[in-house]
Amino acid sequence: MKLHLKNPIVFFDLETTGINIAKDRIVEIAILKINVDGSEESHCYKVNPEMPIPKVTSEIHGIYDEDVKDAPTFKELGKKLAKIMEGCDIAGFNSNKFDVPLLAEEFIRAEVDFDMKKRKFVDVQTIFHKMEKRTLGAAYKFYCDKDLENAHSALADTQATYEVLKAQLDRYEELENDVEFLNDFSSFNKNADFIGRIIFNDKGQEVFNFGKYKGKSVEEVLAKDPSYYGWMMNGDFPLFTKKVLTNIKLRNFNK
Repeated sequence: MKLHLKNPIVFFDLETTGINIAKDRIVEIAILKINVDGSEESHCYKVNPEMPIPKVTSEIHGIYDEDVKDAPTFKELGKKLAKIMEGCDIAGFNSNKFDVPLLAEEFIRAEVDFDMKKRKFVDVQTIFHKMEKRTLGAAYKFYCDKDLENAHSALADTQATYEVLKAQLDRYEELENDVEFLNDFSSFNKNADFIGRIIFNDKGQEVFNFGKYKGKSVEEVLAKDPSYYGWMMNGDFPLFTKKVLTNIKLRNFNK
């Protein structure tokens, strides 16, 4: 089934130094861009993370320090990637919880002005888990009846993710072939940040989604406990989460 697109959509996958959104870095990024007319273009870049890749991580994705020592840094690649993804909606496998937040962090660190909140996000893993509850390799076998060769290769994973989404649309009548619908269906919460530390409640208000103030309005917490802002800004939270928090704080100053 061909995707019905109002905008181009980018399927992407990251290989990284680890799974900490705030601290880890990208070592490879693969992009499969589907244009509105259905034409495809792919890009794959090794990235120098400017930090050692843990051996246990390299053994998973097969990328070692030697492989990326002469590769460009994300700061050097950032503008090129932003240009490729400009005006595109974004899709991936487990992308809403990991790839999108980590990519947002890298763009902020590289000082590349790329507003990811303007995009629609389709997480194929979320659709899969809501429907079948399995992994990418199992999804590929289940939906496409193929074995996933070169698992944990960013390019292979990206291509498989695209094929799985098309097969999901063929299989499930209740899924609409519309990126806006898939964006909503791919999300368990309406996040204000990318990792769900701050979410929107049913009134459209930002509330904390963790800790002692879980479920409480961010505006009210910052007014009653101003030190909480400092604690979060100095804590191990992603840069984008801190940016959202700061925007809420500044918004209150302007009221």
